[in-house]
Amino acid sequence: MANHKSALKRNRQNAKRNERNKTGRTRIKNAIKLVLEEVDETNKEGAQKALKEASRIISKNAGKGAIPKRAASRKISGLARKVHQVSVSA
Repeated sequence: MANHKSALKRNRQNAKRNERNKTGRTRIKNAIKLVLEEVDETNKEGAQKALKEASRIISKNAGKGAIPKRAASRKISGLARKVHQVSVSA
């Protein structure tokens, strides 16, 4: 456990930020799950709409530091690839 005043404050800040980032990461997971469900149903329009919303959520949280920006880019491009495959095959 921290003993110095500054270290105690740093622990409080880390706890707050961890909680804030946790909600952002959960929103990202839920958005991705929604896109994948639409892809599994081969719903072209629904998948595109869900992808647009998911990419907005992912980018927003990456900008706030909940996940690294490269990880966000990787997630968005992977989802876009899957949605594109559905739109081409449909």
